Amino acid sequence: MAHTNAPQPSTIAAQSDRSFFGHPRGLATLFFTEMWERFSYYGMRAILVLFMTTATVDGGLGFTKADAAITYGLYTSLVFLLPVLGGWLADKFLGMQRAVLYGGIVIMIGHILLAMHGVATFYAGLASVVIGTGLLKPNISGIVGQLYSEEDRRRDSGFSIFYMGINLGACSAPLVCGWLAQDPRFRSMLQSWGIDPANSWHFGFGAAAVGMFFGLLQYVITGRHLGNAGRSPAVEPTAEARAKARQTLGIGTAVIVLVIAGLLTWAFNKSEPVTKADVNGVYTWILFGSVGAFFAWLLTSAAWKPLERRRLVVVFVLFLGSCVFWSVFEQAGSTLTFFADERTRNSIFGWSFASSWWQSVNAGLVVLCAPLFAWIWAKLDNFDRSSMIRFAIGIFFVGLGFAILIGGALASEGGERASPGWLFSCYLCHSIGELCLSPVGLSSMTRLAPQRVQGTMLGVWFVSISVGTFLGSQVAGVYEEFTKVNLDTGAPAGGGLADLFKAVAFGALAMTVIMAILARPVAKLIDAKK
Repeated sequence: MAHTNAPQPSTIAAQSDRSFFGHPRGLATLFFTEMWERFSYYGMRAILVLFMTTATVDGGLGFTKADAAITYGLYTSLVFLLPVLGGWLADKFLGMQRAVLYGGIVIMIGHILLAMHGVATFYAGLASVVIGTGLLKPNISGIVGQLYSEEDRRRDSGFSIFYMGINLGACSAPLVCGWLAQDPRFRSMLQSWGIDPANSWHFGFGAAAVGMFFGLLQYVITGRHLGNAGRSPAVEPTAEARAKARQTLGIGTAVIVLVIAGLLTWAFNKSEPVTKADVNGVYTWILFGSVGAFFAWLLTSAAWKPLERRRLVVVFVLFLGSCVFWSVFEQAGSTLTFFADERTRNSIFGWSFASSWWQSVNAGLVVLCAPLFAWIWAKLDNFDRSSMIRFAIGIFFVGLGFAILIGGALASEGGERASPGWLFSCYLCHSIGELCLSPVGLSSMTRLAPQRVQGTMLGVWFVSISVGTFLGSQVAGVYEEFTKVNLDTGAPAGGGLADLFKAVAFGALAMTVIMAILARPVAKLIDAKK
């Protein structure tokens, strides 16, 4: 028998459980698991493009910025695309709790591979992190949603607290992994131990693996507090349901094998060696083709009731807004990292720090401000158009961040380094935007999605991040062109970074206007009862 939308026994019990800051004790388990998982992810992300663009003699891979941006874009896009599959597997076979456990193990293996030497282990490590994150990300958020009933007013604030755990990990990780990878003092220590200082990058990646280990250990020890939330697949594993799911899995696997075979045939028959730009072009077609096909299937399926179908339209609108937001926000690991490393004065009151430490600023600001925003959203819980309005506000602030950074780009022309205040102001705006949009996005998906497909619908949320990060990587891919200097005139040959930042800011602010206009009709769809 399929589960209904009626509250389950574990959910009813959770309503009276207020042992973790007024929330269910199971939230603490998920809070710390996600904190350590995000430590591993953001620690690695803080040094990833810097490692790729560092010369091989200094321990890096020697990629150009364009190639590093493509690699980074493909990796981060896949990190957020595979949660669709991970959510589906949890819904049909694994259950969310086991999916989180298996995903964490694969992530840890991936970081261990990254800590090793060689291009082969580098790509294998990235692939492992992609697969593991696909299993873990949608399902840990889904379990958070199952701790609350649909009527529980603590839901949005619970997601905000959960999001603070994410940012505690994200804040501390660049400080640790960045110090190990870049700090001259640690490199001196390695030299004194008889270790080549160029190997410092791999110590940074190794620290990410240790973080994921702590997350897994905590999850196993305290997992009993989750009760039945996410323990079983969303649909009871009847013989008929399992047979249909296996058939779908078999067809999906066959399609993937055929696509891979086709790509390999194309690569071997190509007259010139396959470049990263070629891979980027192929992935563009695959990504947007699969997303388009998925939404076409989702919106035309006969399985939805009229109310559910209208809510899916709302999900689609939020999806588009999320794509734009993350295309700007996720440039923190690429465009903003390049700007921090090459164009920003990385010192305060004479104290110098690693450029990768900038990636702690956003998360640190979110940790400081999350309780305030959780209180604000709790006070505004009757604001029925809040999802769309908060999305519009969030997109506005990420656009504003790049608009401010135009001044930093202008200040850094001619070989000067911009004041750290420019980049800090950009990150401050991005943090405000994130607090407006991201926790509300997760909460909206769990509220709008039918119980039987919550894992899959949370995967849809992460697909929007996948599309957004990929679009953002295309901006990072032209960064180098906008920093080239005309040798005859000394002026920027590509128009200068200011022009690039103007384009990013304008795109975000235009989407802000669109989301604000759609707020009223979307609210009517949400309020509809039939």
